[in-house]
Amino acid sequence: MATVSFSVPDDIKEAFQVTFANENRSAIVATLMKQAVEERKREKRRVAAIDALLDLRERQRPATDAEIAKARQAGRP
Repeated sequence: MATVSFSVPDDIKEAFQVTFANENRSAIVATLMKQAVEERKREKRRVAAIDALLDLRERQRPATDAEIAKARQAGRP
């Protein structure tokens, strides 16, 4: 297991110590770090998905009014 050292504002440190006084604070920090890593990974996947959709949209030709009307009617009774 590794040791990590961070500087945080005193008020944050005090609030953390009070809030988690009777708990394993190292485990809590490790969990928070893991959550931050997973959130960053999700954010990167979202950005990649949005970029892919925007790229696809740029490469597609716009639908005509007639095509849109036909698609709206398709499958309707």
